[in-house]
Amino acid sequence: MTTDISASKKPPFRISGFSIPGLSLMDRYITTELIVPFVFGVVAFTSIGISTGVLLDLLRRVSDSGLPMSIAMQFFLLRLPYFVGLAFPMSMVLSCLLVYGRLSSDSELIALRSCGVSIYRLVAPAVVIGLIMSGVTFAFNEAVVPAANLRASQILDQALNKNKPSFKERNILYRESKTIRLPSGEKDELLSRLFYAREFDGQQMKGLTILDFSQTGLNQIVASDSAMWNAEEKTWDFFNGTIYVVAPNGSYRNIVRFDRQQIQLPRTPLDIAKTARDSEEMTISEIRQYIELIGQTGNQKEIRKMRLRAEQKSSMPFACLAFGLVAATLGIRPQRSGRAAGFGLTLIIVVSYYALMVAGQILYQAGIVNAFIGGWLPTLVALTTGVILVVKLNR
Repeated sequence: MTTDISASKKPPFRISGFSIPGLSLMDRYITTELIVPFVFGVVAFTSIGISTGVLLDLLRRVSDSGLPMSIAMQFFLLRLPYFVGLAFPMSMVLSCLLVYGRLSSDSELIALRSCGVSIYRLVAPAVVIGLIMSGVTFAFNEAVVPAANLRASQILDQALNKNKPSFKERNILYRESKTIRLPSGEKDELLSRLFYAREFDGQQMKGLTILDFSQTGLNQIVASDSAMWNAEEKTWDFFNGTIYVVAPNGSYRNIVRFDRQQIQLPRTPLDIAKTARDSEEMTISEIRQYIELIGQTGNQKEIRKMRLRAEQKSSMPFACLAFGLVAATLGIRPQRSGRAAGFGLTLIIVVSYYALMVAGQILYQAGIVNAFIGGWLPTLVALTTGVILVVKLNR
């Protein structure tokens, strides 16, 4: 006759004076064992990432470009959250492999199985912790990482480019359309205006060209050295430019030169220029807002890239859950391996995950899959693999 430990009377799990009713002794034991290697993994993987990804380049900038040590230290600290966020899933793999591998090699799992504990019940603590860490990672990557990355880029640009303008964006293109109704009753989108700016320095657009198609055919061309958005009058102030008025037959009907001219255009081009930055410096909601903005420019390449980045940022935190399930199942298998094998298997799993991420990106760029599949492919594959492994092991 066997006794199921999970079904026996469960003493409450107490943490700093608070108790969690219903948490069994087995759950408490496995959870406690997982914490230490997880924290160790976060510290280790963050140190490796920050050393190879930031520290060496930062030291080179200090020696070659004269970057002040105070700025270098600020940049270093602001880049830490990014690598901590990457370390969470990897630490989940390492902790589950080490803990479940040790329990298996010490025959503790055999003892638990002999008491009627199923494989599903054994991996449950890892799954729960993986789910919790997925939520923590998602919140951390949304609330902390983008703001820290943006601030790090700003202080580095200010320090290295303080004597020359730092253009935030180049080649800003905005296409304004109008909807017309065809004789058949169907609606069609026609080009109304095409707005192009060579660069944006944070305040002014420079090197502007506007093609106006608001009437039938090309009506006028506006070329200007610079332009600024006039917030009070909600219009654009153009400086040092020329307006070419085009006749219906395509010839120039009139040429008007101006020092300053107000032109009624939407402020969308300015919004695009101000919003444009690296996806690692934006939250998922900011990326989706940016996609809506650039959707008006017709820049399909940028739209597709940002759609994929939004899905990748959404799926990455759930790698904690997928890794916890896969690693716990692999650790449960009968083995006699040490920590070195655990580290090695961790690297294999992580490298495989990133290889699948690249594969998803390639498939998406080729038009074979949509943005959701392209972004979620590695996480979905890891979750599916974990489920298959645990079901197979429980037979």
